[in-house]
Amino acid sequence: MVLPVFCSLLAIALGTRYAEATVISTLDDLVDKSLDFVVIGAGAGGGVIANRLTENPDVSVLLIEAGGSNEGVLDVAAPGLDSFLINSAWDWNFTSTPQIALNNRTLAVSRGFILGGTTSINQMVYTRGSSEDYDLWANMTDDEGWSWDNLQKYIRKNEKFTPPVDHHNTTGQFDPNVHSFDGIVSVSLQGFPNGIDNRTIRTTSELSEEFPFNLDMNSGFQLGIGWVQATIGDGTRSSSAASYLGRSFISRPNLHVLLNTRVLRVLKTDHQQSDFRSVEFTQDAGVTTHTITASKELIIAAGTIMTPHILMHSGIGDSEELKSLGIQTVHHLPSVGKNLTEQPIVRNKWLVDSTDTLETIARNDTLLAEVTEEWERRRMGPIVDPPLSFIGWLRLPENSSIFQQVLDPAAGPNTSHYELIITNGALSHPAPATGNFLTFSTSVSSPTSRGSISLNSSNPLEYPLINFNLFNTSFDRFVVREAYRNTKKFLAAQSWDGYILAPPTNATTDDELDEYINQNAATENHPVGTAAMSSNSAAYGVVDPDLRVKGLVGLRIVDASVFPRLPAAHTQVPVYIVAERAADLIKDFWGI
Repeated sequence: MVLPVFCSLLAIALGTRYAEATVISTLDDLVDKSLDFVVIGAGAGGGVIANRLTENPDVSVLLIEAGGSNEGVLDVAAPGLDSFLINSAWDWNFTSTPQIALNNRTLAVSRGFILGGTTSINQMVYTRGSSEDYDLWANMTDDEGWSWDNLQKYIRKNEKFTPPVDHHNTTGQFDPNVHSFDGIVSVSLQGFPNGIDNRTIRTTSELSEEFPFNLDMNSGFQLGIGWVQATIGDGTRSSSAASYLGRSFISRPNLHVLLNTRVLRVLKTDHQQSDFRSVEFTQDAGVTTHTITASKELIIAAGTIMTPHILMHSGIGDSEELKSLGIQTVHHLPSVGKNLTEQPIVRNKWLVDSTDTLETIARNDTLLAEVTEEWERRRMGPIVDPPLSFIGWLRLPENSSIFQQVLDPAAGPNTSHYELIITNGALSHPAPATGNFLTFSTSVSSPTSRGSISLNSSNPLEYPLINFNLFNTSFDRFVVREAYRNTKKFLAAQSWDGYILAPPTNATTDDELDEYINQNAATENHPVGTAAMSSNSAAYGVVDPDLRVKGLVGLRIVDASVFPRLPAAHTQVPVYIVAERAADLIKDFWGI
């Protein structure tokens, strides 16, 4: 039976091929193959594992991806077109449950449904977090291998810092001493200037005490405002698919890729009580199912939402919750799906006196076609960059009233409480019909609210229930209020004189700001923690410090679900770091 590997949703075919996939075209192609490892999910985690394990030509890997190929998809490849990927065929298009603290609003949850996973549809921001984030992981897991210093070699294996496409002088925009120039994922600085660049930099001098300039937020010390670094090379998105699964890697004869394939559950192997190395999947919405077994390990890299979904449908989770849905428990592991952590964000749009913003292009089909043609022809122009210019990582004052009620939840005194994301335009699609905007997004980078992933039914093809439980704590709401107020201080600097026409809201009191937040808060699409790692002695958690599912054999998890807590960062780079170390853990365990 021929498997429908290439789907028809390659909507925009350019002459350029951004990834060339060697894929399994029939089930017969797998019959005679001995598979050492099966990897579920081809995002940041799965791409790294598939690449690193197949460096050894004697090791065979099958990589299973629910979505289709990224080959030839313009909106994926061109960084400035990323907003067109939300709610598209390349997005899982999840929706949260009603969020009680946000007037029972449901929120869109964007995850990549494509080779490369969310690295193929995200905004490409390259942030590692603070050194304290990882040192806390090491403390929580009793494993110094997760400390900042011990992860440096994996940070460098991942990163390939490259010049921006316009080849401007980047002196003073980043610190080359804290970067790698010979890794796999391309990382670059802005390749096309924005009208707000000089105003932003001048403000960090004018208000240096409150908003200091940070030469490089990826040095381990993140506090301050600095230039955005993004996973881009030569003006093109450098996703997991384009990098770890690029042509020279995916064509390895020992790497097999199966696209458009939904994993239903993982299964016991040979009826052994704790041995899970088999996977059941479908390519026709469950009409037919197939099972494949790895001789060594099954590695789940399906992400924070789908990893616990797969585990629970496999009978791995809280026995009472599974029983209520008629799912037989095969391994009682109550932490599965718990500890869901997300960074709430409010995208504050300030009306400005300028036409040099993203809206000018987004509202003009002719101009959009022109800049797209420029990108296609020579990888230059305004869409070589994601729609972000600067990021700030900042803390509440030590004497903030909230600390009379709660302990500081940040990983340490040099880790941020909130993030400012500065965008030269309205960060939305479609663009507002009129007006030009400056977006100052305010996000809680060290949130304290916790939610869960739970099953909607016993049908593994139904989406799970995603409850972020946003703003369930007084700290998170306090942070967003203060972050917005500090944004007003930033824009009151002399550098912005005559530029700002109107604020996004006239709210000033806590109650007024709370209502504004309730109407406008969203997720930053950085969910983590639903299969969290913990120390070997801990009675909670899902995986041990080597990322093996506790109490089982042959099953490991490598994605953001294993984070014991959310780093103060955008999450794609932390996943890459985790996966690079995981690859070495697997190689060491099997002596390969």
